[in-house]
Amino acid sequence: MATRTWVSGVGDDANPGSRTAPCKTFAGAISKTANPGEIDCLDPGGFGAVTITKSVTLDGSGTFGSILASATNAVIINGAGINVTLRGLSINGVGATPGLTGVRIVNANSVHIIDCTISGFTTSPGRGIDDQRTGGGRLYVVNTIVRDNTIGIQIKPSSGASAILGFIDRCTITSNASSGVLAGVGSRVEVSRSLISGNPGNGLFSNATVGQSGPQINAEGCVIVANGTGINVDAGAFCTMSNLLITTNSTGMGGAGTYATFGNNHSIGNGAGDNVPGGPAPIPPK
Repeated sequence: MATRTWVSGVGDDANPGSRTAPCKTFAGAISKTANPGEIDCLDPGGFGAVTITKSVTLDGSGTFGSILASATNAVIINGAGINVTLRGLSINGVGATPGLTGVRIVNANSVHIIDCTISGFTTSPGRGIDDQRTGGGRLYVVNTIVRDNTIGIQIKPSSGASAILGFIDRCTITSNASSGVLAGVGSRVEVSRSLISGNPGNGLFSNATVGQSGPQINAEGCVIVANGTGINVDAGAFCTMSNLLITTNSTGMGGAGTYATFGNNHSIGNGAGDNVPGGPAPIPPK
């Protein structure tokens, strides 16, 4: 197998995946790619849904590499101890029957999603990114747009309470029908320098389950605007806040959970919930 293989809009999965004889789909190329390895896009194209069971990078940078996944999952990641990177891809669930999940993570050590757009996944369960690992791991989402899904990013083990660590940085998470970011049982999610806007349910949701370890969201330097509830923290869940702008949400901050604040947040113009529950009053903008 080759360490680096290639896909092209005019390729053929019968090819070996070389630079001069590329495959047509990611699924066709991945079986010809070493572990660890990399699959690159030679030219613009839609390269199909794929299940990843080995350490690999899918890279569409510099071209228009895309995955169109109507009525199915676009990317499933399921391999013990593997490290996966998705870079420069448009992952789209739009179709007559919209897609299920953009990136579904069942098992992996680490997953990096960088410079991607993930949109249009609204058929149940309707997740842009769904990290449901039960054995822990790390998720990094950087400089990525997650929009027009039911839930933008959900980090929640499918059972039990494993320690998934999520890092979301410089992302735009908008117009997801339920929540922009949902942190579930046992997860610790850091959200920094991101725009969370236009999510009719919740912008950030720290979602506890009775009798299990509560999740925690740590938010730093974000703009949280025009959501249903900007930040919602369930009883038994946690949120730490620093340098946030929370404005024009129906409710700024809500829920019966535990908030911790550095006192440097700006919350104004929300329909309700301008004050940090259980914390000091926010610093108003000047």
